[in-house]
Amino acid sequence: MTFMQIIDCKTERPDDLNRLMDTWVAQTVGKRTATHTLIGRDRDDAGHYLEIVEFPSYEEAMRNSQLPETSRIFDEIVALCGEPPTFTNLDVIRDEQLNKMNARVFFDLIASEGRLELLPDLFADDYFGHDPAGEGETVGIDALRAQVEGYRRGFDCQFTVGAQVAEGDEVATRWSWAGMHHGEFRGVAATGRECTMTGIAIFRFEDGKVKEAWWNWDNLSLYRQLGLVPEASPMRTQS
Repeated sequence: MTFMQIIDCKTERPDDLNRLMDTWVAQTVGKRTATHTLIGRDRDDAGHYLEIVEFPSYEEAMRNSQLPETSRIFDEIVALCGEPPTFTNLDVIRDEQLNKMNARVFFDLIASEGRLELLPDLFADDYFGHDPAGEGETVGIDALRAQVEGYRRGFDCQFTVGAQVAEGDEVATRWSWAGMHHGEFRGVAATGRECTMTGIAIFRFEDGKVKEAWWNWDNLSLYRQLGLVPEASPMRTQS
């Protein structure tokens, strides 16, 4: 179970506090068990700081606290504070990464099930999509709708999300889809062929909606499956 520790302290020397955190990060490379650390300042009390540290488990947190570097840095943090820091230990019982969940709505519902009415809920009106392997740039939610409709006219595709990584306001999704080519797609009449494709999409969220996206997909493989590009010839080796 994921474990989090909240360290509550007061100091008039925030620059020194940041310096100590930089030192601890540098000195514990390859040894620390913490996976994420965040420091926040109280907007109503400039000298009040909270540090939130995440670990894979309570046991890993205890291993981390036993590192000599951790003990040394902690003693220096105490010296910076006007009073001893307080600790709150939390077992994480629910962890919802909302941007990741929202990104899945596109693949699971909009693209796979054709729920186009959800587009305004997920994408900003001035959405901007980058797709160098496809149609270039997609500007605006209406252009995105037309793009999705074009794919769905050509294929009864079902998306599968392989993995997602979130950092800041961006979510990267590794995806694949499979479906029959049952309608015209980019000038190619229906072939009845079963096609597959893989790719990665990065969504940048702003105010809860996707403002910008970068698409990278295996268009060469898809075009070969549709007969638009000849299959690659096997390489010959010289004897």
